[in-house]
Amino acid sequence: MRYYTYAYHGLLALFLFALAALAIASGSHTLQLEMLPWTGPALTYWLLGGSLFGLAAVVLALKGTARALLLVWSIVVVLFMLKGYIFSGYRFSSGEVTKVLMLIFGAMLAVLGAWFGFRGQPDYKSKRYSTAR
Repeated sequence: MRYYTYAYHGLLALFLFALAALAIASGSHTLQLEMLPWTGPALTYWLLGGSLFGLAAVVLALKGTARALLLVWSIVVVLFMLKGYIFSGYRFSSGEVTKVLMLIFGAMLAVLGAWFGFRGQPDYKSKRYSTAR
């Protein structure tokens, strides 16, 4: 479950980073993501900052040093998806509803994986779990 979370949020953060980097490199801040509350240059820089935070959270969780950051990032992603797609005036195009629901469901599963990672894993090398007596 944790590996699914690492893959989901790693790919999401890389996608957002590429999107923001292309917008910055082109010099035109004309991204239109109606599900997010920002527009223009603010949207570009929020995407860049959020993607860097997401990538850092995934890398630190993989190292086992700051797993709480991945849990926070996962929850924030789900909240933005729910607010942006479900609880806003966002209009779905034909066939988009199924894809969005799958994306939201995948993000919710990733929250579970981040929660399991946050709780930690047992140390099987300790005496408590040792089978040798």
